[in-house]
Amino acid sequence: MRVAVLGCGYVGLELARQLVAEGHDVWGIRRSDHGLEAVAETGAHPVRADVTEPASLESVPDVDHVVFAASSGGRGADAARTVFVDGLRSAIDHFAARDDAPDRLVYTSSTGVYGDHDGAFVDESTPLDPTTDKTRVLAEAERVAREYAAERGIEGTVARFAGLYGPDRYRLSRYIEGPVTAGYLNMVHRDDAAGAVRFFLETDRARDEVVLVVDDEPVSKHDFADYLADACGVRSPEKRSKQERLEEGDLSEAAKRRILTSKRCSNDRLRELGYDFYYPTYREGYRDAINAYRASSE
Repeated sequence: MRVAVLGCGYVGLELARQLVAEGHDVWGIRRSDHGLEAVAETGAHPVRADVTEPASLESVPDVDHVVFAASSGGRGADAARTVFVDGLRSAIDHFAARDDAPDRLVYTSSTGVYGDHDGAFVDESTPLDPTTDKTRVLAEAERVAREYAAERGIEGTVARFAGLYGPDRYRLSRYIEGPVTAGYLNMVHRDDAAGAVRFFLETDRARDEVVLVVDDEPVSKHDFADYLADACGVRSPEKRSKQERLEEGDLSEAAKRRILTSKRCSNDRLRELGYDFYYPTYREGYRDAINAYRASSE
């Protein structure tokens, strides 16, 4: 299997590692020297290109599958549109026009497209209700990944990631030092985010589907903080209600919307497809971070 990973960053690098380990040919696309070095370390072939510059994609060889995992760099809605809508559309156009075009695209999206459900469970059948300009862009990009790609002869899969965590992104201090505002966390370890995409490609499953990629156990932020504090051997942090946090008056409108957005994400479909998690819950996923914390405190 030949795979191009456009935007071979946090998840993409792990995906490349997993695919190379399984004997597949992988090309990791990045823009910077540092990024290309990181791709090479996975055993994949590094390629300098940029999804916002379609002509640069000429340097990517013909492949069976394209994974679009590019990042907008944490910037606003305009930057997100440039990458996730315009860049995705351009990439689809480029690869679809080839004589040996890929037959499949996997686009990595976010559970932020759901909006607020007052703590209720959501799944792939739940209507989208994005509440910010950026999440509205992400919802539009999902349509491009499936509908526009299909028009160009490429079947699209949307892997809708929950909150990513893992090496270099545990953010342990945020929860054990506090204060912690009420709400739910929907999480997936980096290795499982990549693992799910690898699973879709290797098993040829989830074509023309949206699949939630989230672990087995959404958890309240307060319970999560208490678990980490106990595991790390420290006192539980200060807790705040949503109203208490809002009354502090120092939040942007986007931050207020994030606090007021509450949902729990179901992974029933991913489990039905047969994916087997490396880290089924945060308890397994945070073990290394907890051990490292305790070792540094001795």
